[in-house]
Order: sequence, then structure tokens, then C-alpha cells
Amino acid sequence: MRSSIVAALMLAFSPWAVADGPADNIPDNVRRVPPLPKDPVDANSKSELQKGVDALAKEIEATREAIKAQPALLARLPDVQIFHNAVRYALTYDEIFDAKKEVPIARDLLAAGLLRAKILAGKQSNWPADKGLIVRGYISRIDGSVQPYGLVVPASYQSGTARKHRLDIWCHGRGETLSELNFLNDRMRNPGQFVPKDAFVLHLYGRYCNANKLAGEIDCMEAMEDVKKNYAIDSSRVVIRGFSMGGAAAWQFAVHYPDLWCAAAPGAGFSETAEFLKVFQKETVQPTDYEKKLWHMYDCPDYAVNLFNLPTVAYSGEIDSQKQAADVMVRALTKEGMELTHIIGPKTGHSYHPEAKKEVDRRIDAIAAKGRDALPRKVKFQTYTLRYNRSFWVTVDAMEQHWEAARVEAEFANNRVIVRAKGVTALTLSMPSGSSPFDSTKPLEVHFPPDDKPLDGRNGTICQAKPQSDRSWTSHWQKGPQGWIEVPSLDGELRKRHGLQGPIDDAFLDRFIMVRPTGQAWTEATGKWTANEMKHAITHWRQQFRGEALTKDDKDITEADIAASNLILWGDPSSNAILAKIADKLPIKWTKDGVEVNGEKFSATHAPVLIYPNPLNPKRYVVLNSGFTFREYDYLNNARQVPKLPDYAIVDATTPMTSRLPGKIAAAGFFDEKWQLKK
Repeated sequence: MRSSIVAALMLAFSPWAVADGPADNIPDNVRRVPPLPKDPVDANSKSELQKGVDALAKEIEATREAIKAQPALLARLPDVQIFHNAVRYALTYDEIFDAKKEVPIARDLLAAGLLRAKILAGKQSNWPADKGLIVRGYISRIDGSVQPYGLVVPASYQSGTARKHRLDIWCHGRGETLSELNFLNDRMRNPGQFVPKDAFVLHLYGRYCNANKLAGEIDCMEAMEDVKKNYAIDSSRVVIRGFSMGGAAAWQFAVHYPDLWCAAAPGAGFSETAEFLKVFQKETVQPTDYEKKLWHMYDCPDYAVNLFNLPTVAYSGEIDSQKQAADVMVRALTKEGMELTHIIGPKTGHSYHPEAKKEVDRRIDAIAAKGRDALPRKVKFQTYTLRYNRSFWVTVDAMEQHWEAARVEAEFANNRVIVRAKGVTALTLSMPSGSSPFDSTKPLEVHFPPDDKPLDGRNGTICQAKPQSDRSWTSHWQKGPQGWIEVPSLDGELRKRHGLQGPIDDAFLDRFIMVRPTGQAWTEATGKWTANEMKHAITHWRQQFRGEALTKDDKDITEADIAASNLILWGDPSSNAILAKIADKLPIKWTKDGVEVNGEKFSATHAPVLIYPNPLNPKRYVVLNSGFTFREYDYLNNARQVPKLPDYAIVDATTPMTSRLPGKIAAAGFFDEKWQLKK
């Protein structure tokens, strides 16, 4: 029995949450997420819904044909497809969890989809002008899937006018039965906890139940972009907020993307992995060295200084164990000389106290009214990976060592810029058109004083890149033996850079294709293992990230695929034709006799999993034999849903996969900053 007070409070707060606790700390006894239905849908209802799905599919295709010459209308088609997908997924993948409640919902969604399709086929689309609760969709670049989102459109909004509105982005709480069907139903009926006057509210689906990590993170960016494309949004007044699992998401969005928001309002949730699992999950955490390093990807205390430029109002219930998240951030910010604004609901568990909620609103509304400072005079920024490499006018382009702190503090005054950088080897200072504060008729000085030493003439230089007549300024810098020098542009050599820095999971934050082998594997063991792992990756991508992975045979991969997609190559150089082309260009040697890594040899029943810039197109990744790297055990608590394997690993294919690993890991590690094996 999972009967902790916190678990009960979670259930009370969310209609979809499933309690977690010590019973979910047993890797050999893992419950399914999403769960199996309570009872099967009766045959008549299932037949009826399938006919409705088929009819809507035909209507969608007829509509597509009718409006194919009108791009503006075609762009609305995802607003219809979300209804079709919601019911199709529920039927195809057995995700009607409560037939009594959800079969009527499915009927309603099919009817709503048919109505929109007919309106669109008539070469109209009236819903973008509607006020109140609206559901919409977009096509994700990652896997071509149609992803839904909910909107609250303010009564003051007037379609076609230039007046811009504030946008609040809401990240939802944990919901193991939060299928697309249930999400759409709720978003068509429930405006949510916070509905600021005169503001849009974007309710993210976040690709289900992952605390907006990995593909769930990209869902925020893609959904926000779709809203900005369709409505008049003031980019200087975007607020990120959420509660419980959504509070965790709000913390990570705040510290990783501090220049996107005017304010952050995380409520409860978690802000890191290790301590939260000990406190909330009562779990004994025993990470490998590489897992511990990978915690730096999402552990928000590591990035706490980034809140220097982002007004943040945290909330916790006084007796909620998830108050731990804000307490951890208080400690981290105190080390940076900052004090967290932390509103606490008295004698309150895992929910908003009414008066505390009003206080959160008062403060966030005041911040949003002022808006975001697009060009702060001083920027403080820290990162552990080039995946998160920018804050306002400072971009980190290269690091001394991934998964160790890289920090920049930069400020300007008059025609002088002072940059203090540690753990950084290349950076860009950039101010967009119309924003440069510098006098372009006078010399512009850039100083890189070492550590906390004072300025002197030896650590400054006259910047060659002067502000342009459009009031923009961009200057690139690299650190060499003699210190920092300005360079015309960053070099094109193979090295880790933003969006090309690993680990394995990073390949699934952009467009990817699963590439099936069509040849014969070198060994039966590795052939069977790679086939099983590919099946697992495709199945769990849909279950956990709610898309049907793009899949092709190796012989069907085109030059366009290589140019536009990360390629997930399954098999070995004997069975996969694409892998055969690049095998001798990878830093790991794989032949029919076995695998060799850094001089260490493994038998032919071992297989590598790895991520590496594609030798056929170094602007994209290749991944060998891996999907995202957290597995079934990790689905049970969102704090566990972080990368579990580094840049490469060697797997013993004769050992069984588990709820935590693809098999026994014989070796694992990171490539260096130039994508080579560390000696």
C-alpha cells in the first residue's frame, strides 16, 4: 500500500496522479506507465469509435485535398488532427483507462474534429478568433507527430489587431492516465488555476508525463512558437509557471532558459534528483560516476546563478514534502548572494493556499506589467553543457570540460565590456538590431580580467567588431595560450558545440529517424539484442513521448534524410548499410571479432551504443543502438527521468535487459571536447 500523506495529497490535487513512494523502488517489480485500463471497452463501443476514427481520417484527407493550394488553411490542419490522434491512440494502444468516463469523451472529440474538418474544407477557420478555452495543435519537428496544446484566450483579445498580450505558460502536474484524450477533454473545460486578466495562458501537454524534459522540453518551445505565430503575443511578457511535476518543469525552464521569460513561478515539484529521491521517494540512490555527472543536465541548483537576471517567485505548502525543491534552491541562491522570494501557504499540503495564491499573483502580475529587460547591463550565467549555452547577450560556444561548471559574468558601461569567464574556451557577445548601447564612433574595449583580479591594460583589447549602423553588435572570442583573442568567426573543426554535444539522449531533441538494418548481423546474440532494443525504443518513444517514431530501412535512407535528421542506426556494420559506410570513421572500432575502445577489447557478443557527429553530415548526429536512455523503473518518479548513459557504452548482448539498463554495461564514458576518446 502506498499510503503516505504526500501521496494522498497528490491524488487530491490532480485527477490523474498516481501515488509513488517506497513501493516504486523495486526494479524487479515495476508497474506499467501508462497503466493498463481498469476494464476493457465493450465491443460495440469499440466498433463505434473505430468507425468514427476512420471517418474522421477520411474527412481529414478530403480536407487536405480541398485546401492544398492554401498554405494558411493547411497550417490549421493540426487543429483537426489532434482530435483524430487522441481517439486513435486510445484505441490502438489500449489507453482508454476508464471506459465509463472516457468513451463519451472520445465521442465528443470525434464530433469536434469532424466539425472543424468541415469548416476547414469550406475554406474557413473561425476558431483562431474564438475567446476562452481552445485546443490547438502543431507538427513537431522531432518526429513529425501532431502535438496538442490548450489555450485560454482573454476576452480582451481582438483578432487582427496589433495589440500584444502577455502569455503565461503552464506546466501540468503528474498524470499517468493523462492521454491526449483526457488532456483535450480537460483543456476544453478547465481554464486552470491561474487566469490573469488580459493574458493568454498556454497549457502544455509536454509530451505526457516527463516533467517537460527532453522532448517535453522542446514541446514548450514548439508550442510557444505556434502560439506566437497565430496570436499577438508580447515576447517581453512571457511567464513560465507550474505546480507539482509542473513546478519541477518551471524550475528547469527558469534556470536553463533565463532570457526567455519575464518571470518564473514554480510551485512545489523538485529541483534536482539525488536529494529529492531520498526525501520524497525514500530511495537509496547509488549512481555511477557518469550518471552523477549527467545529473548536471537537469539539476537546477547547479544553474541557480542564472536567476540573477530572472525575477522568480516560488511557492510551497508549509507541510508539503515537495517544499524541499524550493529549500534546495534557497541554499543554492544563498551561495550566490541572492535571496529567493518564497511564498509559503500556512498549514498547507500539496496545493495552493488561497491567500498565498493571491500573493503569488500580485507579485507576478507586477513583474509582468514591467516586462523583460532584453538587454540587462550585467549578465551572470553558468552551465554544465552546451545544450544550455545562452543568456541574453552572452553565448558560451565551447567549454574546457563538459559536465563541469562553465561560468560567465559580463557587464557593460559606456564603451567598455568586462567579461570574467571560467571553464569557457569560446564565447560570443551579441546584441540584436536596435539594441547596442555603444557609441559606434568611439573605440569599444573588451576586457577579460582573470578571476577576481582588477582591470589593467594587459587584459583589455580594442574590439575590432564595431557596432553596426542598425545598432547591432556581434563579437566572437576564443581563449588561447596568450589569453582571449577576438576572431572573425568560430572555427569549423569537429568539436562539441550547442546541439552537437551529447549525451545519447540529446539526439532525441531534434528530428530523428530510426534506421532498420536489412542485412545479416555478425553474431546471433548482437542481432537479437539490437532487434529487441529497437522494438523497445520505438514502443517506449510512443508510450513516454507520445509520437510514432519515424522509421526507415537502411537502404531507403536518402541524402535529404542525412541532411535533415539525426540517424538512429540499429544493428552492426554487417547488417546496417549506413553504419557500414561510417564504421571506420567512428572513435570506437567494431568488427566481426568484437569491439575495441581506447585499447580495451570486448568479445563479439558485445555491442556499442554511442552518439557521435554523423561522418556523412557532421551537423547531425548518428546514434548506435539506443533510444532515450532512462527506462521503466525511471518512469515511476519524474526526478529519475534523466539521461542514464553518457556519450558511449559497451553492452554485453548476452545479458538480459532490465527495467534500468539495456544489459550489463561493460564500459561507458564521455568523448572529449573534440569528440575523441579520452586518453
